[in-house]
Amino acid sequence: MPHIQTKEAVSINIRAKAKQRDLIDQAATRLGRSRSDFMLEAACREAEDVLLDQAFFSVDAGTFAKFQVLLDQPLPPTDKLRRLLKTKAPWEK
Repeated sequence: MPHIQTKEAVSINIRAKAKQRDLIDQAATRLGRSRSDFMLEAACREAEDVLLDQAFFSVDAGTFAKFQVLLDQPLPPTDKLRRLLKTKAPWEK
């Protein structure tokens, strides 16, 4: 989902504890970004995730029944699936 771009900049003011600000500043510095740029990017990314998680799909009863059958059938074991299930998520490394 693309960020909405406008020509007019507006202020967003928030209060933070010193430890929170310092943590944000440390991360922003590591990325070579300003505090504002870092916070806006992180906030927009989170907002997009929230909105995408709220997606609603509507299907007729027949299609939904077929979908439920697919969900209830386990995938056949394959080498590719075994490798995938053994792979750690990026945040677990």
